Amino acid sequence: MTRTDDGVPHGGAEVATSRARIPLGPVAFLRRLWRYRDLVWQMTERDARSRYRGSAGGLFWMAFHPVLMLAVYTLFFTEVFPARWSTLAGGGSRADFALVLFVGLLLHGMLAETLQRAPTLVVGNPNLVRKVVFPLDLLPVMSLGSTLFHLAIGLAIWLAFHLVLRGLPPATALWLPLCVLPLALLALGLSWMLASLGVFLRDVAHVVPVLATVLLFASPIFYPLDALRPPLATLVVASPLTVPVEQARRVVFDALPPDWGVLAAYAAAALAVAMLGYAWFQGTRKGFADVV
Repeated sequence: MTRTDDGVPHGGAEVATSRARIPLGPVAFLRRLWRYRDLVWQMTERDARSRYRGSAGGLFWMAFHPVLMLAVYTLFFTEVFPARWSTLAGGGSRADFALVLFVGLLLHGMLAETLQRAPTLVVGNPNLVRKVVFPLDLLPVMSLGSTLFHLAIGLAIWLAFHLVLRGLPPATALWLPLCVLPLALLALGLSWMLASLGVFLRDVAHVVPVLATVLLFASPIFYPLDALRPPLATLVVASPLTVPVEQARRVVFDALPPDWGVLAAYAAAALAVAMLGYAWFQGTRKGFADVV
């Protein structure tokens, strides 16, 4: 029996290879991802469909939820606290606020959903843990892919609203995927870490949703960053959502290209987190079968 370069048996036989060393690093991971591309695609598609399977509304709920939350937040922050938002944003119509808010909510939702699902990715699939030929490290990739699919649906809804309320977005909006990509990379790295920690520390699954809620208000989603004063401004700048949200608004509302220096620094940090998360997951996966 032969083995591939990532330590997984080739030929279909299930043998004890869970302790085989899998090469680390971005290049090795991309090769592994390409090798299992069909599996990743199939499981991502199945995961996206399974959330609404059996419901009468089907995919309708996928669009209804972000629109409902947008309406609630818009009403709350323009009617309940109108003076505060007017001061922060320098005025502006409710429609303008809704469009600005929607972008931030979509990015937060992508990160929050990915992180909240991560702690149960491994413990929720004990049958896959026992299949030593299954690439467990790709479970977070599949989860992220499903979340990005929902993000794409949300952006399509945002675009529809923008066309109706303000017309076509500026051409710089084409840079939006580059603003989202580093955030997705960061979410993947954190997902690997949380998926591993969730196996050994089950309390992680209860802590992450609380942190995700805190992150919603500790990021410049409901307010502009330049409205804050130190030291609060310093804390908000440290939020993992600040750079993507600010850069996304820059390209879709200010008609400016991304701040390449800021975006490159954020992407480098996100890549470092992803590599550390992947190394952590692969280094601890040998103990999964003993716990799950």
